[in-house]
Amino acid sequence: MDEHLREKLISGEIVYEGEFLKIRRDTVRLPDGKETSREYLRHPGAVVILPLLDDGRVVLERQYRYPPDQVFIEFPAGKLHEGEDSLFCAQRELQEETGYTASNWQYVCTIHNAIAYSDEHLDIYLARGLQTGKAQLDDGEFLDVITVPFEELMTWIQQGKVTDVKTIIGAFWLEKIQQSSWTPPDRK
Repeated sequence: MDEHLREKLISGEIVYEGEFLKIRRDTVRLPDGKETSREYLRHPGAVVILPLLDDGRVVLERQYRYPPDQVFIEFPAGKLHEGEDSLFCAQRELQEETGYTASNWQYVCTIHNAIAYSDEHLDIYLARGLQTGKAQLDDGEFLDVITVPFEELMTWIQQGKVTDVKTIIGAFWLEKIQQSSWTPPDRK
């Protein structure tokens, strides 16, 4: 059905391979038969957790992000390990980064946050029935865990204090779920 839009791989190579990311350059044939190159990041995928406390507050993190050189307010998230189930990753990341564990997990959706230059996808999960515990941050990981009323998070988004795309999309989904106007799809 979409064949008239697809590009066909002719050749490709990894032009950079780091510990975390790979950069590829591929030569592709366009639908009109012409050739061009595509450069993009290969990413193993990640998860985003929407931790909702029983009183309606959400668990967030304040974390410095090197590329834009600033501290961001974000939902907890983390990279998938090779072959790792995304729900297991979400459970692991929530506990490691915040100390919280959850008794109720619900898949929300999958997003692709940088489709023009990366194959990264993020699976978003809603976590409820939260219990506090001790965080176990990875070496080199530094963050503050905060809890705020959900309405305050939405105000911060509206004011531009929260600009992280995964957090904004997660918050909009959470708002719709709480209003019972959206039901997450069954996991594919």
